[in-house]
Amino acid sequence: MTQSAETTYSADAGVHEPVNVAVTGAAGQIGYSLLWRLLNGEVFGARKLNLRLLEVGPGLKAAEGVAMELLDSAFPLLGDVVITDDPKVGFADAHAVFLVGAKPRQAGQERADLLAANGGIFGPQGKALDEVASKDVRVLVVGNPANTNAAILSANAPSIDPRQITAMTRLDHNRALAQLSQKLDVPVTALNRMTVWGNHSASQFPDVTELQVDGESAAGKLDQEWLTGEFIPRVAKRGAEIIEVRGHSSAASAASSAIDHMRDWVNGLQGQDWVSVALPSDGSYGVPEGVVSSFPCRLVDGHWEIVQGLEINDFQRQRIDATVSELLEEFETVKELGFV
Repeated sequence: MTQSAETTYSADAGVHEPVNVAVTGAAGQIGYSLLWRLLNGEVFGARKLNLRLLEVGPGLKAAEGVAMELLDSAFPLLGDVVITDDPKVGFADAHAVFLVGAKPRQAGQERADLLAANGGIFGPQGKALDEVASKDVRVLVVGNPANTNAAILSANAPSIDPRQITAMTRLDHNRALAQLSQKLDVPVTALNRMTVWGNHSASQFPDVTELQVDGESAAGKLDQEWLTGEFIPRVAKRGAEIIEVRGHSSAASAASSAIDHMRDWVNGLQGQDWVSVALPSDGSYGVPEGVVSSFPCRLVDGHWEIVQGLEINDFQRQRIDATVSELLEEFETVKELGFV
């Protein structure tokens, strides 16, 4: 990390109890899309937001430009904006944290090297969160490999309830809903009980076993050939498909899904029975404890809780085991490296 830099832009707070929101990688495409949505009140309603924009040294100047644009947008909800490369400054008293910044995989790079590079980011961030963030902080890891980055973060933040540290599979969840909406010719709001299991990777399992359409089971409405031959692989590889077509990775849709995840966490599910959330496992459904995996989750007293009691058939078991195997391999790698 370069020498710490910190810039503060002040705006009139005007209301009591603002929310302190930290965003890493704030000058990137996802962060850029995310910030405007936050300041439209989509997550925290009419409360003022004090923003903490974290960037590595080379990104600090770009973050200053983002802050200038935020001010120029004259958002009534904008409180203070702090720009820094120091996690202890950025996470101080944070109520909500979006961890967007991560080390991307380079061409020819081994998976272990990628995990090591991200361990060097998320280990120190976990320690900083543990030390200075609000103890009721809500943390969402967006930067890939998101699940294992979240596991590293949680292991380094022992005083923070593991249920408060999550990784984003809501993008995969939303991608699945979009494909199902087109296939069934219904609005996405008609769909309920969609589940994404496992890793935010090509091994993930978008599962329609419990899917409901307008409150009724979708069983019989979707043929197995379409599910296994088109739906599951397309959802899992949608990010790569977008890169091939657009020339860039998903940004606006990732930011939108991050907004959905945090909005539901703060305000409750919007008519949904459950949504897909990646969080440290408690051993449910055979996922080893501590491994960050996506599950069907409900909100209970403000915390994500894994839906219990679902019957898992042989096809589901095979798919869940495959993605969990990949997660466990990643977890063991970062464990050997000393990050968890």
